[in-house]
Amino acid sequence: MNIDLLIGLVFVVYSVTIGFVNRKKASRGLTDYFLAGRTLKGWQAGFSMAATQYAADTPLLVMGLIATAGIFSLWRLWVYALAFLLLGFMFGPCWRRARVLTDAEFTELRYAGKGATVLRGLKAVYMGIFINCTVLAMVLLAATRIAEPFLLWHQWLPGPLMQHFALFLEAHNLAFSSLSATDPFFWIYSANNVMSIAMIVGFTVLYSMTGGLRSVVATDVVQFLITMIATVFYAGVIIVKLGGLGALTGKLSALYGAAKAQGIMSFGPPPLNETVMIFLAVLSVQWFAQVNSDGTGYLAQRTMACKTDRDAKVAGVVFTVAQILLRTLIWLPIGIGLLILYPVESFPAMGAASEHFRLARETTFVTGIRDLLPVGIRGLMLTGMLAALASTVDTHLNWGASYWANDLYKGLLMEKGLGRTPKSMELVLVARLSNLVVLAIALLIAAHLRSIQSAWHLSLLFGSGIGVVLILRWIWHRINLWSEVSAIAASLALAPVLLFVFKDWNEGARMLVMLGASTSILILVTLMTRPEPKEKLVSFYQKVKPPGFWGPVAVLCAENASAPVARFRRSVAATGLGALSIFLLIIGIGKMLLAGSWTADGSAFWLVIIGAALVPLWWYLGIGKNGAIPQSAILPGDK
Repeated sequence: MNIDLLIGLVFVVYSVTIGFVNRKKASRGLTDYFLAGRTLKGWQAGFSMAATQYAADTPLLVMGLIATAGIFSLWRLWVYALAFLLLGFMFGPCWRRARVLTDAEFTELRYAGKGATVLRGLKAVYMGIFINCTVLAMVLLAATRIAEPFLLWHQWLPGPLMQHFALFLEAHNLAFSSLSATDPFFWIYSANNVMSIAMIVGFTVLYSMTGGLRSVVATDVVQFLITMIATVFYAGVIIVKLGGLGALTGKLSALYGAAKAQGIMSFGPPPLNETVMIFLAVLSVQWFAQVNSDGTGYLAQRTMACKTDRDAKVAGVVFTVAQILLRTLIWLPIGIGLLILYPVESFPAMGAASEHFRLARETTFVTGIRDLLPVGIRGLMLTGMLAALASTVDTHLNWGASYWANDLYKGLLMEKGLGRTPKSMELVLVARLSNLVVLAIALLIAAHLRSIQSAWHLSLLFGSGIGVVLILRWIWHRINLWSEVSAIAASLALAPVLLFVFKDWNEGARMLVMLGASTSILILVTLMTRPEPKEKLVSFYQKVKPPGFWGPVAVLCAENASAPVARFRRSVAATGLGALSIFLLIIGIGKMLLAGSWTADGSAFWLVIIGAALVPLWWYLGIGKNGAIPQSAILPGDK
């Protein structure tokens, strides 16, 4: 048996086995199925989040960014360190103390009245169906770009069978190939890719549906380690082929000239112009101008599943270090190396890269796997990419099913609609079947993804308009149901106008206008309407102990009015210092790697020293004794 194939099969067998091992525990109820019984350690939750966000198409995105705008463009990804650390130090423990199963259910905990129930249902539909299933569809479709050169089913299966399958796809216009539509093998490769998706989804659904979040996290941790180890080997092969790290700068300069090479390898911005200024403005706000600004979604799910508040904080830190720092340092030499091994004829200006150019450069990551890696290492890398895909798919299946089972079926249909409380076994059955519903919708979307790209961009623009209110509802007691409704309404009204009427605008400019308009409207509505009833605010504060501007409510709970503000300041300070530390380490170590020497750039050495020296300070503020949670917020079983 081919050793590359054997490595992949071992991973598949392990994943399916984990699903069946955890089947009985997952069958106890929704908390066990969707939150692993709230027993996760911080490092487990953190690596699980990192595995999910690795995604099979993420390294391709990074290769495209480096080729189109240099290393500086990766700040679009690095800036999310602020959001991830804020999740750990501020929102993660709050999500956990809320004791809800989904972010949609949180709506009824924070707001009073029937309006909160309606909003819960709308959020469950929007997040569980549109956002979740569309992302899953895009991930599955992107995975075909990795599978296409390697999984050649038409060479392994009977020819007539694949021909009939290809004709069926063509008759129904179900295109799944990255080849040109005029290529004679277009529909054959589409058939290959559908077979690949079916194989990948088949075993992922099996362990996700049977074992719930326990299986998802257990496989995620292994998947992340496999992917990282494989990527290190990939980087090593490229570095050796080019003659060592010290040769990167010289060879890049020889190909493109010293000035262009310096621009590509720069961690700072290019000369200022309108495009760069808009990019910098967007960079400063995009980490919170998004639909997941407070962790809403599967990130919140992982912190809800943590055993203690400290574990929820550690999860955010582990996630940030793995996702932002470690991945970047491995990808940098790969991105530069592929620019040397697969040269570019001419570079587009920043923000002016064509879709064809971007796709071509992204594909070099897969081409390098095929051309450069020897047998065994290639199998490990392909297994790593399969693992990255599986970790994203299993999360979206489990997370998406939680809205169907907990919010739509249990909360709205059974409890609110029919007035009965469903049994645990019934809910787990619904949860398992919901995995299949989520998958079916995602596959349907994937088959027509090219025709809904505008809808997806509309959703992203909409998300930038509600990010602020998602944060404010935690840190300001004056935020009420109408605040969130007004932000949603403003975003729904403005998004199509900005996208279709002002289509010539830069995407970043549209996002900034949306952010400013929706935030202004929600603040105005908040000040013009009454706060939530005191009883609701008191019960929420006593249960969650939120940080921020909750002084009047804290007094009603017999606490010092300054206590929540003090918690807020500590969290913000820990987040800011933590992000600064991560950024300094990325720049410092990154420069050393690309120079091939820790002494080549004196400033890089000091950046690393300062970044490392800040670690004990932000750890103490965020997780140490000074960052401890109030004793009154400690839940049974916490330590």
